[in-house]
Amino acid sequence: MIIPAALECRDLSAGYDKLVVVRKLDLVVRHKEILAVLGPNGAGKTTLLMTLAGFLAPAGGTITMDGAEIRYGSPRRANRAGIVLVPDYRALFTELTPVQNLQLAARRGGPTVTEVLDLFPALRRRVKLRVGDLSGGEQQMLALGRALIQAPRVLLIDEMSMGLAPVVVESLIPLVRQVADESGAAVVLVEQHVQLALAVADQAAVLVHGDLVTAGPAAELGRDAGALEAAYLGRGEEPPPR
Repeated sequence: MIIPAALECRDLSAGYDKLVVVRKLDLVVRHKEILAVLGPNGAGKTTLLMTLAGFLAPAGGTITMDGAEIRYGSPRRANRAGIVLVPDYRALFTELTPVQNLQLAARRGGPTVTEVLDLFPALRRRVKLRVGDLSGGEQQMLALGRALIQAPRVLLIDEMSMGLAPVVVESLIPLVRQVADESGAAVVLVEQHVQLALAVADQAAVLVHGDLVTAGPAAELGRDAGALEAAYLGRGEEPPPR
């Protein structure tokens, strides 16, 4: 029996009103799998996540979860279907404590606050502080924890390294691998730290100017620096010499 993908996009186009930013995109991500979506600034990566999360209606194509097509254009509907977005701006309640932020997002049948905090020992030591007094890394842990407490079937993570020191990023991104393995969620990870993302991902896709220019196993793409550079520059394979 063929198990359907957790999330699948076919011929997906997305954008803002008449401005199409992502064009005719095909992507597949399965449960417990991480898909790293890479590309230069302006490639359409955040637009893709905003569409998957329901904040933008598709301009064309289909999106399915576990083989069933879902109606899009409503973040509430997408969230109820099990799609949870961790935005690059985190969107935390900075006047509340970490525990209060988690309690507001908790969902019946999902992990408990204690279970989520067990993933982030550094955050657990700071639970009595206002979120606004946490470091950037601690806030990012909380943003990820708030997503996990919603028991996502599909987890979308947009630039979790934004504004963080490299040493902090190196400790955070491996948590994404742990989350996928332990929760069973399919993860779509948009990340500017390319090699760190490829190290934890199963599959990778590179967008340039809204087009998918290369896709495949993350390990293979990580080993081929030339192909990765060519993809970022929007170049395909060079034709053989005549």
